[in-house]
Amino acid sequence: MYPYIRTALALVVHRPRPGITPGEPMVLRTRCWPWDADPFLELNNGRHLTLFDIGRFALGARMGLFRLLRKRGWGLVVGSSATQYRKRIRLFERFEIVTRLVARDEKWLYFEQITRKAGTACSAAFVRTAVVAGPKGTVPTQEVADALGYPDWYGTLPDWARDLEAADRRRPWPPELTPYGSPDTPSGSSGQAQVSSSASQ
Repeated sequence: MYPYIRTALALVVHRPRPGITPGEPMVLRTRCWPWDADPFLELNNGRHLTLFDIGRFALGARMGLFRLLRKRGWGLVVGSSATQYRKRIRLFERFEIVTRLVARDEKWLYFEQITRKAGTACSAAFVRTAVVAGPKGTVPTQEVADALGYPDWYGTLPDWARDLEAADRRRPWPPELTPYGSPDTPSGSSGQAQVSSSASQ
């Protein structure tokens, strides 16, 4: 189940705090509870993404974005995310989520997020989101920036983020089924060889 209560508490705590401008990091402190942990008693990889959600919501509250969404009847959607996992966060350990709006283009808002324990980075995510107006589709980020009072802010994507975006644009959509594992492919080494050959091209 999605942690609605935890999300609401984060919004209640961070909404009254001083505002944050685009590009400025925000820190959300939390703990790895039993319902966050996997069978190895550490923060589950999927739970990282859910907690990154809460970090972006809290940042949105500090930036005035959530107030704007409610006023206009807009919503938020994730277009893509790329996550690195490097250090374990074990059961009951305290950690923090650092969230920063890095940049925007005509359509997307780009966020960088890090989990950090005792000053050491544990995981990191690069997330692309869009503001949507229901069936009307995506709201241009210029309209969002104007409403928030930062019409001239665009930020700058680092080189590695630009590479991720370029790779995402090259990735086919809808996804193409690979021969290996499909119902029409015989099991055994021949199917695996097809995938290996394709991957090396």
